[in-house]
Amino acid sequence: MAVDQDPIPREALPPRWGLAECCGDRFVYRHSRPPIELIADSTIADRSHPGLGLCRCWELRYRYFMTDRAISQSIGRVSTRRAAIDGALECMRRIHDTVSATDGPPEVGDVLDSVSLCDLVPEGLSRSQQ
Repeated sequence: MAVDQDPIPREALPPRWGLAECCGDRFVYRHSRPPIELIADSTIADRSHPGLGLCRCWELRYRYFMTDRAISQSIGRVSTRRAAIDGALECMRRIHDTVSATDGPPEVGDVLDSVSLCDLVPEGLSRSQQ
């Protein structure tokens, strides 16, 4: 993947989603109403089985902004950047399809709890992921 390329092409994003931050080990997408961020961070794979040989994984989280604070919750962990991108895009689609601008953290949490990251197991590694 080219350095100046967004993880998810703009044309693939659901309405009202946009890239807020992107560096090698982190990307953040933001939704305007309700105000939500989906965050993917590369992190130590400290909870993975040692036999898998993973030293890094990607954690997906969401952050919901309220008047006086931000609530951050983990969605789950995946083994590759590609799976993190696919997981973030699936979360965006679910939020777009089911959450209204007036819904709050409980509704957003319920929607994101229904996203299965287990379905995002990669079939093979591309050159950019090795």
